[in-house]
Amino acid sequence: MKNLNWDFEYLSQEYSAVQTLLLAYQSLGVVYGDLGTSPVNVFSSTRLTNLTEDDLLGTFSLIFWTLTLLVLVKYVFIVLHANDHGEGGTFALYSYLCRHINFRSKLTSHNVRMESDESMADYSQDSGSPLRSKTKKFLERSSAAQNFLTFVVLLGTCMVIGDGALTPATCVLSALQGIQSVSSKITQDHVVFMSVIMLIALFMFQRCGTSKVSFCFTPVMLLWFATNVSVGIYNMFEYYPSVLKAISPHHIVKFVSRNGKTAWNLLGAVFLSITGAEAMFADLGHFNKRAIQLAFSFVVYPSLVLSYAGETAYLMRYPENINNAYYSSLPKPVYWPMFVISTLAAIVASQSMISATFSIVKQSLALGCFPRVNIIHTSSKHEGQIYSPEVNYILMILCVTLVLGFKGGVELANAYGCFMTSLLNKIPQGGWVPFAISAFLLTIMLSWTYGRSKKNEYEADRKMSLPDLDEMLSSYSTYRASGICFFFTDLANGIPPIIQHYIQHTNSVREILVIVTVRTLPIKTVLLEERYNVGKLGVVGVYRCLILFGYKDSQSLEGDDFVTLMIAKLQDQAESTSEKQKIDAAADRGPVFVLGRTILKANKGWFARFTIEYLYRFLQKNSRAAISALQIPPDKTLQVGMLYEI
Repeated sequence: MKNLNWDFEYLSQEYSAVQTLLLAYQSLGVVYGDLGTSPVNVFSSTRLTNLTEDDLLGTFSLIFWTLTLLVLVKYVFIVLHANDHGEGGTFALYSYLCRHINFRSKLTSHNVRMESDESMADYSQDSGSPLRSKTKKFLERSSAAQNFLTFVVLLGTCMVIGDGALTPATCVLSALQGIQSVSSKITQDHVVFMSVIMLIALFMFQRCGTSKVSFCFTPVMLLWFATNVSVGIYNMFEYYPSVLKAISPHHIVKFVSRNGKTAWNLLGAVFLSITGAEAMFADLGHFNKRAIQLAFSFVVYPSLVLSYAGETAYLMRYPENINNAYYSSLPKPVYWPMFVISTLAAIVASQSMISATFSIVKQSLALGCFPRVNIIHTSSKHEGQIYSPEVNYILMILCVTLVLGFKGGVELANAYGCFMTSLLNKIPQGGWVPFAISAFLLTIMLSWTYGRSKKNEYEADRKMSLPDLDEMLSSYSTYRASGICFFFTDLANGIPPIIQHYIQHTNSVREILVIVTVRTLPIKTVLLEERYNVGKLGVVGVYRCLILFGYKDSQSLEGDDFVTLMIAKLQDQAESTSEKQKIDAAADRGPVFVLGRTILKANKGWFARFTIEYLYRFLQKNSRAAISALQIPPDKTLQVGMLYEI
């Protein structure tokens, strides 16, 4: 086959100062909702009693340094730089590793590295420093290290997706509970009902896309940060002007030495102050690094510090109100306006992890580690702004179930991922929830990756050689019907066994057979002249075609345009007049599109049988077809099934 290598560049979009500031503004309504509304939950979740001045100063100091070290230093100055062409999240880093290290982990369902990719700039073979070279060699030699790294990536991804369900439930329910302090007639059931209605409306709004969501939500968050700064400053001067002295870390030492185990358990509540910080990295593809850094450093961070300082100052005088610290600290003249703003901000807070979940699922799809779902790009300007209907509705069902099941904001707060050892103490009160959600999602991802890896192993071991295909097509029993056949397969290198299965059982094949593999590249669009890479195999009338799409290209093969273009590409590969005439004659007869459908059957081991025949097969039946977005004309489509006994 002629050389089918191709090069493409990841388009690194340059942003002007105005565009960066606009993206920073928009990020407030998408990235920082959860993190920004944390002051509503933290103090009310501490469950501290008999508070002293040292206790409050120590708690505020813990919150301040947690925000500073784990968010400002870790995320803003370190983690955001470790992106993959503007994409953030665990899978983005894993994808980067897979492109630079020859991964052959059995947990990886598909090998993202192809021989034809070696000439691409993003697959540089530069070994770099001696330490980097040694690390690379170690990972390439050790299958155990590759499996462990892959497992950690899948587990971390599942936990972030789990937060995508916990965050909306917790934020909305906690915000609406503030209304109960106004009237005893408002029960928890009323709050739960209102929360469910708001959550359903929020998830229905996701289809509008990130840009429209941020356009509506960002003014709310900007107002939220501004009003919290005002209230925080007022409370500081009104109740305890020297509260900022708690920034000194020696207050943490005094607090821990005085409270011991109680201080350690408090870390679970303190961690609520940074929940949603992972969205800064996971949502990176929706915006850009500089925009997220600016928004946090100059708006979110100072607002949070002043908000917690104001609550601490208020509690110095009224420590008995710690269970409802945020709403109790609001000055009475602004209570209702702040309640409305906090409720709206809680709805916005849910957006950060929802958007992050969409990004993570998209990245896991690219590596074949998640069942295929529909990914809709909602912006022609920013690749990362996406929406998945199936994921959206699953999150909605999980959120509503959590709200109806727990009914209390404190119980849901206990369910949040915290510092791990602190969370273990809260397992009976709701801490089991993130583990249960993560285990459920991990089961899905491992089952899918295991099934896909077995499918790929089967095809790689049993792929046909060119001599075998030539012999089969040259056999007197094989009828070469006139016409052209486009046979779609996931196997980019080699001839899949399902083609042999098809020819053996039909004893016929079209005169022109084109084996087609479709790949979607991480660029906005692929020029038409670069989209179809056609090569001639060593067998008469058999060709190989790689079709490349950008993420915004319409992946439609309907009409005569595709066939006409393919005929022209095939004519370019013809080496004789008779071959050109045969291609023209096949085109006049008309095309047929053949899709392969494989069913896996495990013959050894109860675990393999259960995973393959129940879990994987269920996921396969309920996920989208690999080429469902191509809109192939149904009246010209033939589906061929084959049983893979593994």
